[in-house]
Amino acid sequence: MTAAAINLYLVGFMGTGKSTVGRQLAKLMDFQFLDSDHEIERVAGKPVSAIFAEQGEPGFRKLEREFVEGGHPEQGCVVACGGGLVVPAGMLELLRSRGIVICLHAPIEAILQRILHTTHRPLMQGDDPSKRLRELYAQREELYRRTGTMILTDNRTLREIAAHALRVYRQEAADFKK
Repeated sequence: MTAAAINLYLVGFMGTGKSTVGRQLAKLMDFQFLDSDHEIERVAGKPVSAIFAEQGEPGFRKLEREFVEGGHPEQGCVVACGGGLVVPAGMLELLRSRGIVICLHAPIEAILQRILHTTHRPLMQGDDPSKRLRELYAQREELYRRTGTMILTDNRTLREIAAHALRVYRQEAADFKK
């Protein structure tokens, strides 16, 4: 596999810009863009919220693992991973075995501004979405910090973030061993 074709996986908390940055990177790299949640919805024939309602979070995490293990091309992709994809044991290592992992990060206040009023995030449903978001962020922040190179996405333009991610990708892809 050539360094130029190694998959790039964008991880991080919801609302950090994985899909937006991923689309931009895919254009710059001439790669296919995939959003893991959208791909799971396509294969399952139902929205993530319905999967959560029917199978719970464990059922959805199983579908995420199946997607990473073989539900997408082995090269030439930029993949925006769902916010909780790296939470289950072994998932980060699985991603790292398949490509370069970059974590997008933003402070909790920036994330709150971006997603508090969205309706398509199953883990944000309930009486106090802000409280739930803060709890999830606190639970996951240390894990995200261990995923690999972290790029801040607040107070930066899409162009700046994508350029930074592309530099990191090229450096890490040069040393990638599958």
